Amino acid sequence: MKKSLFLLLIAAVSALGGLLFGYDTGVINGAQFYLTEYFQLSDALKGWVVGSALLGCFVGAIIAGPLSVKIGRKKSLIISAVFFTLSAYGSGLPELFPQTVSMLVVFRIIGGLGIGVASMNAPMYIAEIAPSNIRGRMVTYYQLAIVIGFFVVFLATYFIGSDLSVAENIEFGWRRMFWSELIPSILFLVLLFIVPKSPRWLALKGRDKDALEVLQKINGDALASKEMANIKASLNEANDGVEVSYFSKAILGIIAIGTVLSVLQQFTGINAVLYYGADIFEKALGFGKEDVLLQQILLAFVNLVFTFVAMFTVDKFGRKPLLYIGSVGMIIGFLLLGITLQQQNVGMLSLIGVLVFIASFALSMGPVVWVLLSEMFPNKIRSVAMSVAVGAQWAANYVVSQSFPIVMGSETNNSAPWHGSLPYYIFIAFILIIVFITYKFLPETKGKSLEEIEKFWKA
Repeated sequence: MKKSLFLLLIAAVSALGGLLFGYDTGVINGAQFYLTEYFQLSDALKGWVVGSALLGCFVGAIIAGPLSVKIGRKKSLIISAVFFTLSAYGSGLPELFPQTVSMLVVFRIIGGLGIGVASMNAPMYIAEIAPSNIRGRMVTYYQLAIVIGFFVVFLATYFIGSDLSVAENIEFGWRRMFWSELIPSILFLVLLFIVPKSPRWLALKGRDKDALEVLQKINGDALASKEMANIKASLNEANDGVEVSYFSKAILGIIAIGTVLSVLQQFTGINAVLYYGADIFEKALGFGKEDVLLQQILLAFVNLVFTFVAMFTVDKFGRKPLLYIGSVGMIIGFLLLGITLQQQNVGMLSLIGVLVFIASFALSMGPVVWVLLSEMFPNKIRSVAMSVAVGAQWAANYVVSQSFPIVMGSETNNSAPWHGSLPYYIFIAFILIIVFITYKFLPETKGKSLEEIEKFWKA
């Protein structure tokens, strides 16, 4: 198989894994209005149905580390594809299952498990298999696909729902919205059987010959031999007879930096804007309920376009410059929104602020965090460290998604001097912390092999 075709297969796997991440997270937004009516859900139950998947995401990310060490990145992704498929089919509650909220929640949690396992293993798999000169772009495909997944699911739920009456959507339209995920989930499952295992994982398991064969398909014979020698040197150094202590100062420090970065991705407020975009447009910007879909598509479109920008600049400009540029843009965006809210002069400038924030996140913290997490940890601890960092990210996602509406509805936020702007100033404070962490603790990893990056932490 030619190198270009081989890398295309890897890109396809990363794309579908990420697309399912975005699709499964977003499908509930399109279906929730109708299933709320079908089950006559209270606000508390509605919150549980919508948020239950996050519980699965957290658990999935935590178990993904040990799972990827034991059975490998590829087989872990196969398990996630099975979870996605089961969730897509079961969430639509076909007749053979009890028509209950509890059963729906079970399948939403299963979908969350799939997201959790994939969100840790997919970017790590790509980073371990991609050539160093295009690794950033390859991992960015994953974030791009997440964004495409959000965009596609908004369109899919719209086209499914628009052909049916409200009564038909309440009766069975929401089921079709969940079942539409079966197409990408089954395709993901099939494609995973024809891509190779991670060469780093193969070497970790002592399967040097198999690892070298994979590297030769990617890099050619000469470069593959050099890459293999670096991998072996790294592993031999790690296997010097001393058991890895995750609570040692050095290892704990590396994991802490990655985990803080991962958590800060959520504390920018991105998912508050994406999950509650309709509420922001309606309450803060005065848009009507009839424009909800168009608003969501607009946010998803801007997110998509600027993720492309990141994809083509992350290996050219580097990781740290994009984080600096994006942080400045996110602060400007939220300042525009916050100041117009405080002045009670909400309008086009407020909308521009939201879109500037989305664009800035999409070219920085969105894709770059996944790139850095997938490449910053040493070979020996990568699986466990990624598992901790991604698990913490899902916990942070839950904290933001639960606390944002509470802060938004608080008396403090809705009275002078804030007038609805308080959450955005809180997010600005966290974005400033990102700038500090980037300057003080993060190495520039552009163009470096995973083994060269590992040496940075020992310097």
